Amino acid sequence: MSQHNLYAIIRQQQAQLAAIQVQIQSLIAGRGVEGSNTGSHIEVAKPPVFNREAGKIGEFITACRLYLKMKMREAMVEEQI
Repeated sequence: MSQHNLYAIIRQQQAQLAAIQVQIQSLIAGRGVEGSNTGSHIEVAKPPVFNREAGKIGEFITACRLYLKMKMREAMVEEQI
């Protein structure tokens, strides 16, 4: 697999993640709890250990970003820095 193909896969995964984030935000806004941490706690699975398989790099990066984004959402500002 060429480096160009890997970059294309990464861009595709980023676009999918962005679309999912928009959907999540619209669901949160619809419930009137945007920016509130008083809602239910969501457990996010840790990303699996990367096994250096080129075809799985996009999935791994997406899983890492989602995990970090969800964990940082729960954390206090001081913990994020």
